[in-house]
Amino acid sequence: MRPRPRYEAAAYRPAGKLQDKVALITGGDSGIGRAVAVMYAREGADVAIVYLREEESDAHETQEAVEEIGQECLLLPGDVTDPDFCRTAVERTVDALGHLDILVNNAAHQSSREDVEAISEDQWEETFRTNIHGYFYMTKAALEHLPRGGAIVNTGSITGLRGNRILIDYASTKGAIHAFTKSLAQNLVERGIRVNCVAPGPVWTPFIPTGYRQKVTKHGADTPMERPAQPEEIAPAFVFLASEADSSYITGEILPILGGETTTG
Repeated sequence: MRPRPRYEAAAYRPAGKLQDKVALITGGDSGIGRAVAVMYAREGADVAIVYLREEESDAHETQEAVEEIGQECLLLPGDVTDPDFCRTAVERTVDALGHLDILVNNAAHQSSREDVEAISEDQWEETFRTNIHGYFYMTKAALEHLPRGGAIVNTGSITGLRGNRILIDYASTKGAIHAFTKSLAQNLVERGIRVNCVAPGPVWTPFIPTGYRQKVTKHGADTPMERPAQPEEIAPAFVFLASEADSSYITGEILPILGGETTTG
């Protein structure tokens, strides 16, 4: 992409908020996932990132960025639609990095269609398997290891709050993720595990052109800021929701980041 999505966050000042923590991030090879991995590392966490095998070069770039900071980055190629892989990814994270404190469910699939009739059954099932089934599989696997004080941060979307006429399957899964977040938070509150969700508006990531090939140059232009967010502008919200120092009394929340929009409905 030109310009390349920004994830370095040069103006960000870390404060050791995730010191000695271990985070597992799905879709951590690029976009928001990469920015979160790098920012978590800057806050003192070791990270493991899940990604599809065809994204190997992107994953290695993320790994290099994390290791330059001085933290470990475990690469876990595989598919979150496979519950066996999700269990293996969690086990490998714990074996390699010692424990698991934070799960970031971020992997997603998106395809746009002008007409609902153009959404094939295969596309519908792939979107749901990746975007919500994968969140459930990874969460279920991680809960065996997450301690009291642990955190789960999900990636939602403004489309899950407003809908989207050409992203019907994607928006439906994001709405499901929001409900999953709130329900899971209620279920885990007595175990001391917090569950929250970041719901961005338009973000400049490699993910977006896949769904909006004809509209890339106008992406985000309809926000009050008249531009999409950079991944580095979204990642601090994931730090905030993972950090007990910042959000120990926050669970079950959906945090919209919308570039100046003040309503979500």
